[in-house]
Amino acid sequence: MLRRRLVSATFVAVILITSHGVSRAGPKAVLELFTSQGCSSCPPADRLLGDFADDTSIIALSLPIDIWDYLGWKDTLALAGHSARQRAYAELRGDRQVYTPQMVVNGSVHVLGSDRPAIERAIAQTKHNTAVMSLPVLASAGGGDLTVTIKGAPDGEPGGEVWLCPLSTAIAVAIGRGENRGRTVTYHNVVRSWRKLGNFDGSDSTWTIPLAQLEKDDIDGAAVLVQEGTRDKPGIILGGAFTPFRQLTTDGR
Repeated sequence: MLRRRLVSATFVAVILITSHGVSRAGPKAVLELFTSQGCSSCPPADRLLGDFADDTSIIALSLPIDIWDYLGWKDTLALAGHSARQRAYAELRGDRQVYTPQMVVNGSVHVLGSDRPAIERAIAQTKHNTAVMSLPVLASAGGGDLTVTIKGAPDGEPGGEVWLCPLSTAIAVAIGRGENRGRTVTYHNVVRSWRKLGNFDGSDSTWTIPLAQLEKDDIDGAAVLVQEGTRDKPGIILGGAFTPFRQLTTDGR
């Protein structure tokens, strides 16, 4: 069950003070790495994403895709929706460039996912648009619930959709066939599903989701994205947050 309600500034303050597992405020970028277990050039990008995942100012996500499954190894983490999202980004940019490893930065600029300097330049480039990552988004896990709070935008700020992405913070995969045969690759912050919480209309809002609905299999965290446009036509990232569900006992790498 999902519950939505308007919240006051006082309630937001209580969330920040009392909840454990609260996401750090003010991330500067959302990085989406489109990767594949069947791509021989992807492991360096997968390792680099792990480095970015350690940076609390960045929300770094792995979005495994299925476009290379025909090469002899079916990606065990891929979602067809990730492939569709990658194509939608390319169509909206107008360049139709779809490849792996491809990094999309803040929903607008794409670069080679293993090129750290290019990624850092893209982060700086996207920040020239003042609407990018401008919304304060808070996410906290505690008391059996995941609570997501968005502070309202000033008049004239764009609206968008609010998406919850349950994820696995680290998964090691032994690849048996294809271009990476015999390798074990660790994937970081792997998005396992997409759940639309609602539309952002500029108002202060909050959603509360029981953790029991999310903590399945190896899911141990979540990202929240507020994005201009729609699922089929995704635009810039207006804000985001990340929160773990439970303290990991090992590094996972």
